[in-house]
Amino acid sequence: MSAITSLIDYGKFFLSTLRTSTGRNLLNAHRQQLRIQPVDHGEWMKSLTAAADHLERSLSTGQDAGSGSYHLVHGWGPSYPETTGYMLPTLFALSDRSDRKELADRAMDAASWLVSVQLPEGGWPGGRIGEGRPAIVFNTAQVIRGLLAVHERTREERFAHAIRAAADWIVSVQRSDGSWSEHNFLGRARTYDSYVAAPLLQAHAQLHGPSWAESAERNLRWVLSRQQSNGWFADCDNTVEHNDRPVTHTLAYTIDGLLECHRILGRSDLLEAARIPSLALLDAMIGRKRIHGRYDSNWHGSELPIPTGCAQLALCWHALWELTKDTRFLQGSRWIMDWSIAVQRTSFLGPADVHGALPGSFPLWGRYEKFAFPNWATKYFVDALLCVEPLRSE
Repeated sequence: MSAITSLIDYGKFFLSTLRTSTGRNLLNAHRQQLRIQPVDHGEWMKSLTAAADHLERSLSTGQDAGSGSYHLVHGWGPSYPETTGYMLPTLFALSDRSDRKELADRAMDAASWLVSVQLPEGGWPGGRIGEGRPAIVFNTAQVIRGLLAVHERTREERFAHAIRAAADWIVSVQRSDGSWSEHNFLGRARTYDSYVAAPLLQAHAQLHGPSWAESAERNLRWVLSRQQSNGWFADCDNTVEHNDRPVTHTLAYTIDGLLECHRILGRSDLLEAARIPSLALLDAMIGRKRIHGRYDSNWHGSELPIPTGCAQLALCWHALWELTKDTRFLQGSRWIMDWSIAVQRTSFLGPADVHGALPGSFPLWGRYEKFAFPNWATKYFVDALLCVEPLRSE
């Protein structure tokens, strides 16, 4: 996108949002300094319930059973197979935790829809449904995550068949060095495909496809080869022009994928590869009392915070606390969740459709998903709430 086009879009988005009282209230809230404070159990429950309600809305507003995202100017967008896929385990966890059977029902409907839109080669298309994009490795792997959760609950063969076809296709398009590029976003090999390796290993454990595990381990070797001694990952951004300073969203994908693979394989090198950048981000954010959206190879930050990445980091830090008992990770996960809940509170000043959601950027006019509330932000926020909360009542 050119600078002129971007400026025009910003102008349109600001003017359109300012036309409504809820839009003005929301913009004003994002101009103010956040009031961050420790959250008690009652406040946590309110946050979780509101976020769950938003996810349910995202599944009920379109023309199919998938999940879309809300934009302040454009409204609800088409369903997104990738994020619908990895939302399914979140919906099951919410349903089990809160006794909201309707969320599990929504997840089952979404799973059936995902099977219906699987492409003949076995993958799922990139982007939103209806855009006519080809199958993408990363997106397909995230649908595998969801269908594995569904198959574990139902043992239905149609889901197993879809998983096998998808995993076999991912293996078939892998490069000899372990990366994926031709069938990935922008045709680029990226280290956040550790988040592809993990569901391949999970699929192997559940459905016993030996080539899937071998493929995952080849990718992990490539990912580790792209890591610097200070923990930073090259080839980690989802753009070409900003690959020298990846967003927290894709950095967290990379770390989380390594942690998931460590849990399955028991490899200490994977744990260490996740621990070093996590400590660096803890220092960059908490030590300097400043959250950024991007970090360069020296862990210097730039751009506005990305709430999606913050929620993901809360999950990674909490997992690292469980694995290492380093209390810095526990403190970090709680601190960043207090920040995330403060961001969520601003949503209640906006239109009803965004109540309980996290924005793409904070403030709204940040570069990442500007003026939007992507469904994946709230999905990871819910995951983090479910993960971190029990520790508050100890």
